[in-house]
Amino acid sequence: MDLKSGYPYWAVKNGLMHAFPRLASDQACDVAVVGGGITGALIADELHRHGHDVVLVEQRDVGWGSTSASTALLQYEIDTHLVDLAKQYGEEQALLAYRACAQAIYDLGDLAKPFRDVEFARQDSLYYASSRWQKRSVRDEFEMRNANGFDVEWLDSPELLERFAIDAPAAILTRPAARVDPYRLAYRLLMRVEAGGGRVFDRTRITDLKSTSRGVRLMTSDGIAIKAKHVVMAAGYASQHWLPKRVAKNRSSYAFITDPMSADALGFLAGTMVWESARPYLYLRSTGDGRLLVGGDDDSVDIPARRDARVEKKQAGLQKKIAKLFPGLDYTPAFAWAGTFAETQDGLPFFGAHESQGPRVLFAMAYGGNGISYSMIGAGLLRAGIERRKHPLAGLFSFKRT
Repeated sequence: MDLKSGYPYWAVKNGLMHAFPRLASDQACDVAVVGGGITGALIADELHRHGHDVVLVEQRDVGWGSTSASTALLQYEIDTHLVDLAKQYGEEQALLAYRACAQAIYDLGDLAKPFRDVEFARQDSLYYASSRWQKRSVRDEFEMRNANGFDVEWLDSPELLERFAIDAPAAILTRPAARVDPYRLAYRLLMRVEAGGGRVFDRTRITDLKSTSRGVRLMTSDGIAIKAKHVVMAAGYASQHWLPKRVAKNRSSYAFITDPMSADALGFLAGTMVWESARPYLYLRSTGDGRLLVGGDDDSVDIPARRDARVEKKQAGLQKKIAKLFPGLDYTPAFAWAGTFAETQDGLPFFGAHESQGPRVLFAMAYGGNGISYSMIGAGLLRAGIERRKHPLAGLFSFKRT
């Protein structure tokens, strides 16, 4: 599946960071991970660091799928408000999910510490009401988070305008949040797995899967076999191929990035990401080298040729929105692109086994706007399952919740 259009900045900036080999002989391992994007990399690293013999395969070059098109806003906020999630699954479960996502930001920071070139940096997150009628729902969200100990600050319109030069009805200023180069982080993690004795192969496509009570046998398009005790399907949107019916809808999101800007020009945007309550939402954040990354204007297009044709027009639309939000902001767009992502009905991911494939085939579907945070949680959740330990989110993030 063609997952991106235009010139995704991370791939342009970083290029091919490391040459992983193509799988050329049969393999046996504890866990086979299918998918070499940021989700697969986080899971493979988690398992390998805790003593599991891991083989990872990616059908493209590592990081070349959706990871290269990700805008990588690391947030604890789920696309579904905490208030609405509590109505669906109860307040206890909703809070558990939100708190786990907040902890994932800290965990990602710890994970990124040895890799000083992945641009991990903590930021604040500013979530503003896009219209007057949405102010009430944003206020309700603030009150529930505030009552449950989240680090949030309410900004009415005058204070929002004074501190952030945004003319909107209200906003929530919240922490933690962060930014990262997801492509570079995926490579660094998989290079660490390889250096430690794990096996990483790209340009290797899985075409068949057979699961038994004792293990799983994978076959590649070249007729090479991988035997594993467990398999983790972390192939992004392609993972749905292995399920009897789709569990998420594919959509396209659009983005552009500017040339480097001075600290004065970026202002508060250097340390604060911004997004809005409208759906689909506009969002923007800075990079480590002073660029401004702007995204949004999502649509339901899932045909690569149609998505390709929309990139230029979508960039122009995003620029108009930025001009309205920050009339005095001076910048020069450098690259624009689009990427496919998936969203579930409730905004939550799926991690774990599906009855159609048996207990030894585990899925890692970190779908939604905070997929990297989900992937960090999912790495620990899946390891717990493989090690036959309980995890507090195993039920809520399972296929059984639907």
